[in-house]
Formats: sequence, structure tokens, C-alpha cells
Amino acid sequence: MADDTPLAAGFDTLTDENWRTLAAAALNRKRPPERHLDGDAAVKRLLTHTVDGLTISPLYRRFEGTLGRPGLMPFTRGTALRDPHAPWEIRQLHAGSDAAATRKAVLLDLERGVTGLWLHTGPGAIAVDDLSTVLSGVYLDLAPVTVSGVEEDRPAADALMALWAECGLADDAVSGVLGHDPLGRHARSGGGSGAVDMSDLVDAGRTCLSRYPQVRAGVVDARPYHDAGAGDVEELACAITTGIAYLRAFEEAGIAPADAVTQWEFRLAATADQFLTIAKLRALRRLWARVAESCGVPEERRGARQHAVTSWRMLTRDDPWVNMLRGTVACFASAVGGAEAITVAPFDSVWGEPEVLPRRIARNTQILVAEESSLGRVTDPAGGSWYVESLTDDLARRAWEFVQAIEAEGGMATALAGSLVTDRIAAVAAERETRLAHRTQPITGVSTFPNITERSLRESAPVAEGRGVDEQPGLLPRRDAEMFEALRDRSAAHETATGTRPEAVLVCLGTRRDYGPREMFIANLLAVGGIATRSIEVDSAEALTAALSDASAPTLAVLCSSADVYERLAPDALAALREAGVGRVLMAGRATEYPPRGEDGADRADSEATVTAADAPDGVVHDGIDVVDTLHTVLDDMGVAR
Repeated sequence: MADDTPLAAGFDTLTDENWRTLAAAALNRKRPPERHLDGDAAVKRLLTHTVDGLTISPLYRRFEGTLGRPGLMPFTRGTALRDPHAPWEIRQLHAGSDAAATRKAVLLDLERGVTGLWLHTGPGAIAVDDLSTVLSGVYLDLAPVTVSGVEEDRPAADALMALWAECGLADDAVSGVLGHDPLGRHARSGGGSGAVDMSDLVDAGRTCLSRYPQVRAGVVDARPYHDAGAGDVEELACAITTGIAYLRAFEEAGIAPADAVTQWEFRLAATADQFLTIAKLRALRRLWARVAESCGVPEERRGARQHAVTSWRMLTRDDPWVNMLRGTVACFASAVGGAEAITVAPFDSVWGEPEVLPRRIARNTQILVAEESSLGRVTDPAGGSWYVESLTDDLARRAWEFVQAIEAEGGMATALAGSLVTDRIAAVAAERETRLAHRTQPITGVSTFPNITERSLRESAPVAEGRGVDEQPGLLPRRDAEMFEALRDRSAAHETATGTRPEAVLVCLGTRRDYGPREMFIANLLAVGGIATRSIEVDSAEALTAALSDASAPTLAVLCSSADVYERLAPDALAALREAGVGRVLMAGRATEYPPRGEDGADRADSEATVTAADAPDGVVHDGIDVVDTLHTVLDDMGVAR
């Protein structure tokens, strides 16, 4: 076979201009001629902007940068070739306070495919004194163990090392991570402006270097920033600058950078945005390799070991079954991105300690991705993709800019003591919350397609915060769905107190062709706030009056139809609703679609300010509104307590 196979032979070579023309034609299909877009305007309309300032193009051409190879500089493509028999560590998290139950779950996981353990200790989690009980029956020379603590890192680390010694295991036979992360704890707990004590991490690093060649002393955990609302740029930058701070701490203690870089792994959040997650993992390796190179670290030690954990921030309490889809996409992205260890959160994690079925699904997700999807047999399957390579490059460059800003501030500890990091994260979080509230960034099962009749997953209340986070000042975690869950909570409390769920009547005017789309839109929108709906289908004000006479007047009614039907029926329908005593009337659509009846006989309003007129609805509801603010106002008007 020839070295250069002409796969495109016989096909015309298309230019960017060809594509722009086709894109404009597609977007102009339903636009009037006077509003047609040219090619440049069409491309601009198709651009996507992330909350942290990245611009994603609808089309990518050949990537001109250097791809490199796995295991070599710049390590973008991975730290080494993947072992198809053990492609990554399937690391399951355990944090149950019941030692006997946790031991049972640990053994079951290991029997069914988990290859590494992550034990979280402290108040509300595994007691440090119970570590030996939890790990009873575990072959500690086969299963890597990672520990972390709710309040402190050292007690769990010391207890694990003591257990290894008690079991009589050779120092070079045990593996795992001792979990020291002083800056991550400082960020999450709000430790103040004082110096961050790095001594426990450095002492543990010195112990591991002298005794435990397969054990790492600590972790650079970027999840505190992610859970507080940071974007991928900020998460990456905070991880890199934390690693730099740890390098300095080790060097001040007399430990060379070449040895120091072996003493921690990077822990990043994996989200349901698969391409950004893939790019984030690849970009971190590239950035860290450059840092290590600058410190004189030999090339074979510059690769950053990564632990990807499915995002807690993206999990939802309502319709938690969708969390399985989010976790699967995040797991897939983590594998494609080259993480050496992956933790998939069970879909019921928001509700507290996971149960047996969710834990089983979580571990099987990884097994299926590795074996049945064959990702475990491929190193860097996204390598060479023009989109992924460009996104990796953009993400790395933007993150490096923030790394430089943090370093100019004096390093990560100083930046945390000031406002640089918190202000940047707050700005990104505010932009995300705006997008969530307006549903330009939807949450399936919560802000779109909600199921208000679903049964609660458990009888007990879900946990209020991320696992193991104290109620202290600092970077407080917040899930994206919380703003919508607050709406559902109001309606649920009202139902508990009164025996009935808040309900609105949808007044559907004309035929289904007229009102169908808006009826579905309004029903789904109100369901986001836990408000039930019933529809009245009428084609005249008289029919509406008759329908309303059969039952008590609703607190809320929403007119649903097309602009043409509103012109003909809406004023009389509104009058009938007012006459029947309906408390509040909204209209699905823009205010300019409603024909107000002023004294001057004006046919139609020219602005949405007309909704305040006496003969107009009390408000309009359409795509793009602030759903959270609108629904809180609606519930207020319906007499539902906050």
C-alpha cells in the first residue's frame, strides 16, 4: 500500500468561504430576507463562549502545533503508553461512618472490579481509629489506598502507615496517596491570611522518598475551586500554582525538585462537558511539564499523574437518575484525557452515603468504558483532533495567564489570603448562575424536562454541602442545581402544609396548532418550580367563562396561543379571567403580541412596557427570561411561603 493513500481523491476541495456560505444558508432558512446573515455574521452567531472566556468555534481547521508522543515532552498526550490490562486505577470513594458497613462495601467493590480505594476520614466520615476495621480483609499489597481527612490530613496518613507496618508489609510493596494538601484545605476552610503550614506534607514526602517508593505524600486538589464555581481556566491555574508552591516548600526543606515532583498527584473535576474535560487534563500535563522543565526536573519525571473525579457541582438532587448520564460522560472524558485514576460518584451522592446499586453502577461505568468501549486499549484517542488540540492549546494559554497573575501576587497562599482568586471565581460563578437562571445552560431533569411527580429518592433529607466540608468561611461549594431545588422546596412545603400542590391553569386559545408549542413550554417552565398545570382548551371568551364556572377561580392563569389568535381572542379571554376572579394572568409570548385596548383604540403595542396596562396581562413569559426570579415571583403571588 502506498504511504500516501488519496482518500479524498475525486472530491472537490472546500474552502472556509464555502462553509460560511452553507452555514449562512442554513441559518437564513426561516429568516425574512431583510434579516439574512452573511457568512461572517453566521459564523459569529455560531461561536460559543464559555463562562471563563474561552471561545469555541463551530469549525476547526488543521492544528499547526506540535502533537508530541505519550511519555515525552510536552506530555500533552499522556505520561506513558496505556497498559490495556490496567489502563487506569478504578478508585472508589468510601466515607461511611459505620465501619462494619463500610468494610462490607469496600470488599464488595474490590471483588467486583475496583482496583483502588479512597477513604475519607473524620467527623461524619470514617473514624481514623476505624481504618484498620474498614481495611480488614483487604490485601494492602495489591490495592492502592488513598486517604483524606475532613479536618486534618495527618491523622489518616499516620494511621495508614501504621497499618502497613502492623500488617508486616514490605515498604516497597504498598502503594497509595497519603492525602496531604495544605493549600487545598486552606482554600476550602478559609484559613485566614497567615502562612500555610507545609510541614506535614514535606515530612510525609521525606518519609515516602526514604521508605515508600510507590506512595505519594500528597495531592494537589483543584476541586475546592471547581466546587466553588471556578471555570476550567481557574481550576487549571490554581492547580499549577499550588504545585509550584509545593515545589518551593520541598526545595526550602532541602528536597530537590526532581524528587519533589514524585510526591503528589493532581486531582481535577471531570464534568459532563466532555471536550473541555479532555482538554483540561491534557492542558494540565502540558503546563506542569513546562514548570518541571524550568526547575531542571529530568524529562522522565515531568509527567503529571492525575486523578479525575466526577464533578460534585454538576450532581442534582431532583431526577438523580440523570446523574448516571453525567457520570458516564465525565468518566469517558477522563479516560480519553488520560487520567491515571478515576473516581465516578454514585448517582445518589447528593443524598449522603451511596447505596449498593448506585455504587455498583459507578464502578461498572468505568469497567464498561475501559473494556467494552475499548478506551483502555488506546492512549490519547483524541490526539490529533483539530478541535481537541486547539481547545487544549487555548485552555493552556488562558490558564497560564492566570498562573502568571497569581505568581505576580506572591504565589498561591498570598493570592488566597487576598481577593485575586476569590474575586475571579466569584465573577465566573456569577456568569454561570446567570446562564443557569436563563436556561442558556440547561440542567436536564431540573431546569428542563422536570418531573414534579417523581418520588423522593430517600426519606431522609439530602446532604447540604460537599462531602467533608465544614461550615466555615472560604470557598464554599455550591451545586448548579441548588437555585432550582429551592423553588421545588417551596412548592413541596406548600403541598405538605395545605395538602395540594400549587397549580396554574393554562388557557389554551384556538386550535392545538395555535397553542400546542406554548402550552408545552409553559407547562415545563412552571414544573421547574414544582407548579402543576391543567389546561382549558377554548375558542371563545364564552367557552372560557363556562369552563371557569365549573370550579373555583385559580390563583394563576396563563394564556397560551399564537400572535394571530391573541389578536382575536386574548382581550376577551383576559376580561373573562378578570371577571372570574383569577388572581394573576400571564401570557406566553412577547408583550408586543398582545393587542391592548386603550381609549384611543390603538391596535398593538410597540414595546413590552404595555404589559403593565390595566387591560393587559400581568406579565409575559417567554424563552430567555430569568426563570428563577420569575418563578419565585409567581410563587409569591400564589401565596406560597418562602
